[in-house]
Amino acid sequence: MMISTISRFLALVAFLGLAGVPAFAGDITVGHMQGETAVPLKPAKVLVFDLAALDILDRLGVEAAGVPGGVKPAYLAKYNDDGILKIGTLFEPDYEAVNAAGADLIIVGGRSAAKYPELSKIAPTIDLTGDPKDFLGSIRRNVEVLGRIFGKEAQASREIDDLDAAVGGLKKKAQDKGNGLLILTTGGKVSAYGPGSRFGILHDAFGVVPAAPGLATGNHGQPVSFEFILETNPDWLFVIDRDAAIGREGSPARQLLDNELVGQTTAWKKQHVVYLDPANWYLVGGGLTSLHQSIDQISKAFDEAS
Repeated sequence: MMISTISRFLALVAFLGLAGVPAFAGDITVGHMQGETAVPLKPAKVLVFDLAALDILDRLGVEAAGVPGGVKPAYLAKYNDDGILKIGTLFEPDYEAVNAAGADLIIVGGRSAAKYPELSKIAPTIDLTGDPKDFLGSIRRNVEVLGRIFGKEAQASREIDDLDAAVGGLKKKAQDKGNGLLILTTGGKVSAYGPGSRFGILHDAFGVVPAAPGLATGNHGQPVSFEFILETNPDWLFVIDRDAAIGREGSPARQLLDNELVGQTTAWKKQHVVYLDPANWYLVGGGLTSLHQSIDQISKAFDEAS
């Protein structure tokens, strides 16, 4: 009799255990830069440490519950509101705030990727860092992943198609515009970036011929001098002012580059110097809105070129 009672009890426990499975049936497995994670479908509370991911979510109409403090591009300025939970910085989470938030999903990327192990212990976490070797492809994958998680697959597909069309249009314009050099200025110093670098999308996807092949592809680019810029003599000079991007006082890029050496280049003489939107390039990078704005800016510069 005792054995029969125990058997019935175990059967009931097993049944209840199986009955609980549907609570997790909505989970999907998401592949990302640091592995695979089981993520709930349409998570209600999302904490986002990566501005590119925040950009994509905003484009898809998904509201983030928590974001890092600090400078953001104008189109994401609503996330500076005091009513939006601040969860640290782009580099360092406020673990107390993150723990208290009760998040359903945490998204890291780029600057915050190193914190993935700690954050993944708090809630399901995915790393949407862009891949410099296939930057545009990684953006497409991130849009697809977020579309899948939030039930926005159709919209995500349209966004990818729109981005591909915009990139294709710019690439076609770039074919007969000569070569280009992309530099970043900060603290009075200059670094150059080429194909395969964090800003290599200018060449790898947008089709601008590199004026200086073989540049270092490290995260901080290759330090260069004004003499280097003159020797390279690009047809186009694309400039990212890091100090302006982070709101730090310093020598503005326009002032720094207005010198005798740079003034002798073809780019300067023809007024082919494009001061790229610093927030879109340096802070956000692989977001949908940031990329469309960047494509529009460069495309307009090409259209107006003499």
